[in-house]
Amino acid sequence: MADSTQTVELVRSRYAAAARAVTGAGDSGGCCGSDSATGAIEVDESFGAALYDPADTDVLPEAAVLASLGCGNPTAVADLLPGERVLDLGSGGGIDVLLSARRVGPTGFAYGVDMTAEMLDLARVNAARAGATNVEFLQGRIEAVPLPDAAVDVVISNCVVNLSTDKPAVLAEMFRVLAPGGRLGVSDVVAEDTVTPEERTERGSYVGCIAGALSRAEYVEGLAAAGFTDASVEFTHEVAPGMHGAIVRAAKPATAAAAGTAQPTTAAAGCCDTAELDSCCAPDAKASCCGAPADTAAAAAPATCGCR
Repeated sequence: MADSTQTVELVRSRYAAAARAVTGAGDSGGCCGSDSATGAIEVDESFGAALYDPADTDVLPEAAVLASLGCGNPTAVADLLPGERVLDLGSGGGIDVLLSARRVGPTGFAYGVDMTAEMLDLARVNAARAGATNVEFLQGRIEAVPLPDAAVDVVISNCVVNLSTDKPAVLAEMFRVLAPGGRLGVSDVVAEDTVTPEERTERGSYVGCIAGALSRAEYVEGLAAAGFTDASVEFTHEVAPGMHGAIVRAAKPATAAAAGTAQPTTAAAGCCDTAELDSCCAPDAKASCCGAPADTAAAAAPATCGCR
């Protein structure tokens, strides 16, 4: 636990420094793609604003573009549609939230969640400068998203899942906040299956978005364990030997039956009904909900899930 806590604080401090560098309030310690401490945001061509279409970034505040430290363009990956509700995990300076807000239009909405106060301050300033009214930035951890069940249609993230010290919790939260039939489109750093965790550590630091990366097989297995279907991981460009920027896609089944979960015809006392089962973050873990005492069901279901 101590090591995990230290890693989280290291990630937080490095991204806080990046936000201060953009606003001129301090120096950056480097972020994705850089382990330097030279006093400037150093991001190579495998990371950052260079991965976006200039036609998109030209209409955004400069600070939002400068603060882009990701490894892809998740708004394009997710193929956002007018009227959709979008959540960006690890929203940073707000570039992907602002691009999402433009894509979903005035009838849609874009949320950003970030744990770093300095990045949230920067994102809110950028939203005001962009005149974006269909956005909201929330402080929180991506392992415990401050939104209710089934709150969004699409989850995106840009090179942030690899920074989490509890990736199963992140994937479970993605599933929980998605409405049935929702989808995720994530950009992340992913290792080839032959690259061991030890070799990943040798290729780069945790805060450099390398050491904490999942392999392709680990990603697909993790998404399936969370309840997702149609998971895929597509490599796009190499960021280190055996390590790639990647597009990760998956879908939340539209019904519990599509996820292979039996739908009860009636709901006994202390039991999950069909609607609740549809919003569970891990339906297979809820077998004890029905036909069991309420206190047993509660113990079996994680607090972040849609079933009691």
